[in-house]
Amino acid sequence: MKARAQAKYVRQSPYKVRRVLDLVRGLPVNEAADVLRLTRRAAAEPVAKLLASAVANAEHNHAMDADDLYVVEAYADEGPTLKRWRPRARGRATRINKRTCHITIVVAEKSGKVS
Repeated sequence: MKARAQAKYVRQSPYKVRRVLDLVRGLPVNEAADVLRLTRRAAAEPVAKLLASAVANAEHNHAMDADDLYVVEAYADEGPTLKRWRPRARGRATRINKRTCHITIVVAEKSGKVS
């Protein structure tokens, strides 16, 4: 059984978010939360909130134990890009792309559970 959480239209580049997601993919949820708490990247905050949401979904919707959960999947897809203009010399302008992303985290219980 799997539980997931998704954050859409996060105002961060998907490239930068993927670097944080690579740190927590495959880890137990407790370790992943510790890693995110100590990571000094701006993307760590929305990822930590999303991980907490995925754990809450697993507990509430699927009656899973939070201590047995680990991060199965974590990925960031590209969202719509906000296009802005910056004035430059001689009456010209250059485009600024403000990127967004959709982050998804999937958690599951360990399958090789020993009773």
